[in-house]
Order: sequence, then C-alpha cells, then structure tokens
Amino acid sequence: MHEMSIALGIVKIAQEEVIKREAKYVSEIVLEIGELSGIELDSLDFIWPVAVKETVLEKAERVIEYREGKGLCIDCDTRFDVHSLSDECPKCGSYFKSIVQGKEMRVLTLTVEHENQKIF
Repeated sequence: MHEMSIALGIVKIAQEEVIKREAKYVSEIVLEIGELSGIELDSLDFIWPVAVKETVLEKAERVIEYREGKGLCIDCDTRFDVHSLSDECPKCGSYFKSIVQGKEMRVLTLTVEHENQKIF
C-alpha cells in the first residue's frame, strides 16, 4: 500500500510549511488527485488518520479535488476520457495518446494557523 508513503510525504510537506511560516498547525489542506495517479482514494482515506496522528495535520480539514483522466490521441487529435492508461482512442482505435489530465498528485493549498490568524 503506497498510500501510506504518499500520506507521510504530505505530512512532511505540511510540517515544513508550518516551520517556514512559524505557524502552529494546518487547519485545511487541499489535495489534487488524478484518476490516473495510481492512488486509491479509499486506501488514502483508510490510512490518513494513522499518518497524520500527532502531526500538524491531525486536526486539518482535508479537501480532495479529483481530476478525471483526459487524453489526446496522437494519431487523430481527438480528446477523450481516459480511465486506464491502456484505453484506446474511441475515434480511430489508436493506443498512442498523451495524457493531458488525470495524473496529478499535489498539495494545492495549505491553510496554516498562527496565533488565531490565518496565513495562506
């Protein structure tokens, strides 16, 4: 389950920001996760409480902005929904595509609290 290492990486990012901003904790974290990122949202939900326990994220509201997979066919220039990296173009049947959306995995925003004042 690589979601644990991902969650711990997110905790590390949050801790570094709290230190850098001389804050106390994170009140909200917004994550952008794509359909093709390889992250199982149910697994991340399951492991999250363990990963953030006694960290700056323990009380943070976690918001996930989910991005559906989108591809662009290299052969016929058709844009289409991609649910698996092996999906073919619905127009020409080609497997040659570039993924234009859906592989995201990043921290979009952190809201940190510093003596009752929010810092973004």
